[in-house]
Amino acid sequence: MELRHTAQGDGTLHQILKSELRMSTGLIGRLKFQQALLVNGIPQRTNYPVHPGDELRVRLLEPEPNYPAEEGELNILYEDEHLLAVDKPPGIIVHPSPARMTGTLANYLLAHYRSQGEDSAVHPLTRLDRDTFGIVLFAKHSHAHALLTLQQRAGQFEKVYHALVEGTPAAQRIEAPVFRPDPVSLLRIVDSRGKHAQTLLSPLSTDGRISLVELHPVTGRTHQLRVHCLYIGCPILGDPQYCTASSQALSDLFGLTGQQLGAMQLRFTHPFTGQAMELHSGFSLGLQKFVAPGTKPVYNNDN
Repeated sequence: MELRHTAQGDGTLHQILKSELRMSTGLIGRLKFQQALLVNGIPQRTNYPVHPGDELRVRLLEPEPNYPAEEGELNILYEDEHLLAVDKPPGIIVHPSPARMTGTLANYLLAHYRSQGEDSAVHPLTRLDRDTFGIVLFAKHSHAHALLTLQQRAGQFEKVYHALVEGTPAAQRIEAPVFRPDPVSLLRIVDSRGKHAQTLLSPLSTDGRISLVELHPVTGRTHQLRVHCLYIGCPILGDPQYCTASSQALSDLFGLTGQQLGAMQLRFTHPFTGQAMELHSGFSLGLQKFVAPGTKPVYNNDN
């Protein structure tokens, strides 16, 4: 991947990369040892003087991943030279781990890039649990990943989830710290020792014992939505880890073996074009087969 930019001001190469391309000091430091910073076609040091009109080229060289490319089905919602978004079905892991190096979205993406002659990398920006479905956003290079991570940390990613839960919860703001009691386990609980966590919940429809709800994670703790729904007494159906005896019975009744939770919508700003991006999952009707369609949400981030 190569970025091209015409310098607008005077300064050292390092200063122009920082101010005009918003490149991090760490990334600049890595690239300068790779002969990856060119001014008017010639590799230069970061203290090289740059003037308006100079043509900059930045070769974003990505390390070879330690997992193989593997052909697999991808439902691509959006793709350009910087970003790619996938509509992930349930049952697929996003990224390889020492326990599993194949059969993940990252393996499939690597094969997709190679088939197009791209040397792009796989940098997940939004991660979903194996059985959660919906939108997963990836950056194709480290600079895009860094810029979008800044947006995430500033709370500028707006995520909307739908979930099928036991009970009839009211519209509410759930504020309950999420804690990991056992470092060996991924399971979380609500505990005062945990990190601050906040979720906005809006009921969409119900049949009196099961509800379709919309969830807005204000914070992004691991398993936050699943933990918070259990905390308010309305666990997500199909969830084998964050459940009650009654929610498990309902899940068994409907044959649900994975949490009924989907990342339905994602809003953010494109880091290079400034365009307002809004992505929608095509799995949105999957949860509604259990309950009648309801009204639009009545609770949002402005409440």
